[in-house]
Amino acid sequence: MLLTGSILLYMLVFVAGACFFYLLNGIIYLVPRKLGFKEGYRAFRKAGYRPRYLVSIVLGGAAAVASQIYFGSPAASVTVILFLGILLVVGFVDWDTMEIPDSFVAAAFASGFLSVFTMPGTGILSRIIGIFAVSVPLLLLTLAVPGAFGGGDIKLMAGCGLFLGAKLCLLSLAFAVLTGGLYGIWLLLTRKKGGKEHFAFGPFLCVGMAAALFVGDWVLNWYMGLLY
Repeated sequence: MLLTGSILLYMLVFVAGACFFYLLNGIIYLVPRKLGFKEGYRAFRKAGYRPRYLVSIVLGGAAAVASQIYFGSPAASVTVILFLGILLVVGFVDWDTMEIPDSFVAAAFASGFLSVFTMPGTGILSRIIGIFAVSVPLLLLTLAVPGAFGGGDIKLMAGCGLFLGAKLCLLSLAFAVLTGGLYGIWLLLTRKKGGKEHFAFGPFLCVGMAAALFVGDWVLNWYMGLLY
């Protein structure tokens, strides 16, 4: 009976996460088209099915279940789902437009402030350092090499650093550089972009942050084990 109840709970959590992430596709649809909220969602409903909708549904359901299992408390799980939802929207919008609107950065900061109360395991000092740990190096690199990173990437990492803390924020960048680098190599090999052309780096930052959130501590412990 207890097992059946747990399965039913996770099924409900999966459905809730899937529905939430599906609805976020409306924001992804309307922002590049510069539509208002009501007008945008009306157009979104009329636009029909896209493969990315199925991807977002599966990701949302899986993320909700993983958050429930990994973080335990309802408050922490909901906070994580909101944060992952922001990453989903940022990733797809940046992929489509090569821009990250400031409103999304503000949402990232808001999720970080919320997590201070719902996820106290990450210390305040680590969160403050996280704001600058990646954003400042990206800014300095962009000043040295104009166009290396977009302003949206820099501001996004500042906002998300408040949520993740210093260690996970730095690990997120490492994941993003690895996956983004592999994608860049693939573009060059397939000649879809030249060596001086840019691609959206925000989606890789978002993937890196999502990965760090769930497996970051394990990866850091594994890496430290190799050193000692």
